[in-house]
Amino acid sequence: MTSVANRRSMMELYSGNTCIRSHQVRFVLAEKGILTEINNVDGSVVPEDLMALNPYVSLPTLIDRELILYDSRVIVEYLDERYPHPPLMPVSPVERAKLRLGLATIERDFVEPAVALDLVLGTRVENAHRKKLKSLLTSSADLFGIKPFFLSDVFTIVDCVIAPILWRLGLFGIELSGNHKSIYSYRERVFSRVAFKESMTEDEEEMRPD
Repeated sequence: MTSVANRRSMMELYSGNTCIRSHQVRFVLAEKGILTEINNVDGSVVPEDLMALNPYVSLPTLIDRELILYDSRVIVEYLDERYPHPPLMPVSPVERAKLRLGLATIERDFVEPAVALDLVLGTRVENAHRKKLKSLLTSSADLFGIKPFFLSDVFTIVDCVIAPILWRLGLFGIELSGNHKSIYSYRERVFSRVAFKESMTEDEEEMRPD
């Protein structure tokens, strides 16, 4: 496994073509302007290199020379530490700890339900998963309007994690009412970023929010 990684001089990302977690990593890469070779994986065909690198054959998988990472949460924090400018996490250990707690909450309340819904689209349980994610978003709507970005005056990793989910609301069949203007305003601020546009695959560009 190490010998495969050592043949690489540029950072590489094995990325799911429409994978939420892969999109989060691509967004961070675009914000940082990190030159990366992105290998889009579409469908059930798994590249042989990925099978050799990652025992779980999961996406996303990041290779940086001899380092191989295959957890999106670890990847985005690694990228911010490896390439500190522009910073997407606070410098202060206390503030970083608070942000990590926030990320853990977002993972549980938004990311995991969204990934679960994405996996069951077109099945009999789709509606139950849709209702759960919509309920979680609407109950948290006020949080999107407190500051320009999610609970922050500046753009952070948290926004990179949330934005790919909000982009897929149309795909998920989730419509938000006029009472949730804070979410609409927030996502337009994030969607207008050049890095967000650059982070999308062609298939993701065709997904339109509701």
